[in-house]
Amino acid sequence: MERTFAIIKPDAVERKMAGKILDRIEAAGFTIVGMKKIKLSTAQAEGFYYVHNQRPFFKDLCAFMSRSPVITLVLEKENAIAAWRELMGATNPANAAEGTIRKEFAVNIEENSTHGSDAPETAAFEIAYFFSQLELV
Repeated sequence: MERTFAIIKPDAVERKMAGKILDRIEAAGFTIVGMKKIKLSTAQAEGFYYVHNQRPFFKDLCAFMSRSPVITLVLEKENAIAAWRELMGATNPANAAEGTIRKEFAVNIEENSTHGSDAPETAAFEIAYFFSQLELV
């Protein structure tokens, strides 16, 4: 079994799409082993997205991620990282495949409803950023 990290982003939470996204996650065979609804501070968003701190979209991304609550998740499944990325769809919902979460729920490339780890090392960092081992069941 592999674990990955996911976020249901502010745009989806604000539009009350979280339940539908959670249904899609479970229907796809993922086990949710950790879940929290939190409101990130700007500093927390900056720490989480530090790898993008030299990119032009960094400040806007951090402002977006800290504007309202998000739902953080740890998902478990065989090949969870690849499976979650496939279920999410392309970053730009205009390019996302039919049936993916971003195609169905995203507003645009900036407000694309979900986040997912892209590699085992990233997943390990992202999970530990939000969850202690005691919180994962």
